Parts: sequence; C-alpha cells; structure tokens
Amino acid sequence: MFRICLLATLGLLAFPLGAQHVLSLETLQDKIKGAWAAQTIGVTYGGPTEFRYRQRTIPDETEIIWNDTLLTYWMTWHPGLYDDIYMDLTFMQVLDDLGLDAPASAIGEAYARADYPLWHANQQGRYNILRGILPPESGHWRHNPHADDIDFQIEADFAGIMNPGLPLGAAMICDKVGHIMNYGDGYYGGVYVATLYSLAFVRDDVAGIVSEALRAIPPQSTFYQCIADVIRWHGAYPTDWRQTWRAVEEKWGEDLGCPDGAGRPFNIDAKLNAAYVVIGLLYGGGDLGRTLEISTRCGQDSDCNPATAGAILGTIMGYEALPAYWTQGLAEMEDLDFAHTTISLNDAYDMSFRHALEMIRMQGGIVGRRQVEIPQQQVLPVPLEQSFPGYRLAESRHLAERITAAGPTARAYA
Repeated sequence: MFRICLLATLGLLAFPLGAQHVLSLETLQDKIKGAWAAQTIGVTYGGPTEFRYRQRTIPDETEIIWNDTLLTYWMTWHPGLYDDIYMDLTFMQVLDDLGLDAPASAIGEAYARADYPLWHANQQGRYNILRGILPPESGHWRHNPHADDIDFQIEADFAGIMNPGLPLGAAMICDKVGHIMNYGDGYYGGVYVATLYSLAFVRDDVAGIVSEALRAIPPQSTFYQCIADVIRWHGAYPTDWRQTWRAVEEKWGEDLGCPDGAGRPFNIDAKLNAAYVVIGLLYGGGDLGRTLEISTRCGQDSDCNPATAGAILGTIMGYEALPAYWTQGLAEMEDLDFAHTTISLNDAYDMSFRHALEMIRMQGGIVGRRQVEIPQQQVLPVPLEQSFPGYRLAESRHLAERITAAGPTARAYA
C-alpha cells in the first residue's frame, strides 16, 4: 500500500514548481562513480577486521593497512568479502532486465535462487521464499528472526544511488526490496542509508544530511531513537568519538532477535551498526580517511560500516575528488566482475547512471543533453513497524540441530 500511495504522490510531494536541483550529466555520473568506488574501498579497508572486535573498539595502536594491492587481492582471492555489493547488483540486474517497476516477487526469486551463500536475514528470506512464504511476509519478524539484522542496510545503496536528490523515489524502491528479507529496524536501516545517498547528491553538509535523512524514519521507532541519540551525543562529546561509542554500547548494545547475537557479544543489529556509520560520518568531519577509520574502529560489522560511511562521502565528493591515497589500485580492479555476477565496477557505474536518469524522468524531472533538472522532494517518514513488540530476551540457547528426512534431532546447550 505504501508503494502504491507513494507512486501516486511523488509529484504532489515535490516542492513548488520551479524548485529544483540542477546537476550536469558529468557531475551526476561523477557522483555515482564516487559512491560505488568509495563503497568498494571501504569494504576492502575494513575487511580484515570484520566481526573480530565485538563490544570493543579497535585500539589506535592496531594498524589498519591500506596499499595499492588490496583491492585486486581481495577481489581475486576473497571475493565473498563483497557480498554487500553483489547483493546490490542482483537487485539492479533484475531492474535492468524487467524495468524499474519490476515486482518484489521477481526480485525475491532472483536472489532466492542465486548460487551464492547467504546469511542472517538474507538466508532466512531465501528459505522462506523457496518454501512459499513470499515478500513481504518473507522478511516479517514472525517468519524471520533476523528481521532487525543489517542485511538490507548494506544492500540498499543502489536504491539511493539511482534516486539522486529524490528521497521519495528511494523510499519507494526500499519498500519493494527491503521487505523481502527485513522488517522494522532492519528495513529502516536500508531506508535511512538510501536517503543518505539521495541527499548526498544535492547537499554537501555531512551533519545536515545525517539529520535530514532521519526524517525518513518514524520517530517512534527504536532505529530513529538510536540515531537521534548519536547525533545528540556528538553534540555533547564533539571531539571524543569513543565516548559516543560507549554511550551507544550502554544503551543500544543488546541484540534481541538475531539467534546468533542475542545474549552474545556478536551484534549484527541494523541500528547499532548504523550508529557506527553515523559516528564515522559525524566525527570524520568530511575527511574520507578519518571517516573510514572511525567507522572501522567502532567494530562489529567493520567492513560494511566504513563501506556505507565512505560511500556517502564519495557521493558528496565525486569520483574525481577522491584522494589518490584511497584510489590506489582502483583502476586495476574496475573491470573485474564481482563474484556471482557478470558485473564489474565500471558496469555498475553505467547501470546506476541509466537507472538514475530513468528515475529522474519518472518523478517529473528533466533529462537534457548536458544537465538534469531534479524536482526537490521532502523527506517524509515511512510507516511505523517494529519487530518483536513487547518481547524481551529471557535466555539464550544454542541448538545443535540437524534436519533430515526423518525429522530434526536436537541437543540444547544453555
């Protein structure tokens, strides 16, 4: 219902006639490239520390290495690191093949039957779809205990990149795709990230983008409250990101639904990791290296978080303005296909550019020979939904279970 209403009102919710953003085609393409390149750089930078630091930050004395060999090395020898990107590309390929109005059922079917391994909300969503529980029920917390996990948050990049300055269009795509595997805070993570991207095409004030994007999330939700806390604590501790990290950990550090994280140090909850993205953006001060480092040193999902934070900055800066230190080795891997796809980084640049032009036209914008005119849109909250309402964590058990044709056998561990 939200998607239908949004489609009907995209034009009505734009600002008054004449209020528009104007970008040259060259600038638009440069920002799209900057987004994808910085995301790839960020996930590579944080890859070696992924989930090695749980409930603790990475100490300053622990060096995080960057050099001109790493991008090609990880793409060649550890391509599974880029699961967040090849999930994005799966969704983009369906939209490219079937059109931007492709139904959620087609998108869900494509990823459910893909040959790559999945985890957490993605895997449960796949399991549900293959057994007849279709979107949006496949992501609902009653069918998916991972509903609040980070999955869609790290796969929503494409939705924001294809909607430059068009947060309502980004929300429309998120509603269709995000409920395939997530619900509640897990869904909101994707909406928030997509909105950050969308705004980053037309604004350059990081703190303003962080705050404005939060308008896409219902204030009653725990996701909103967590990110609002980070913004407030940044104001209270403007020079000490670790103080804000400690405040986040104390208030928001307990996972409720994820079977792998509830009651354990491991935490793949969307809002907690989104908090680390925002910590990186706010304390990074617009510096790409500082932003990547802080988001990584926050720990937990420390490859995806710098990927997201870095990509928002990459969108603001554009490809040509990315510091040479961070783009070393990039040209050598831009034609390499991501695992389980026939899409390279160069292909992703072109595909997102085509999709962005189409979304601009669909939402009342003008695509000219040299520039695009993008109608200004308000950021409006998506509907309220919360996973596990009224529930709290009572205990955590590990079930060593093997399911066979004869039925499951299990041994429980306290």
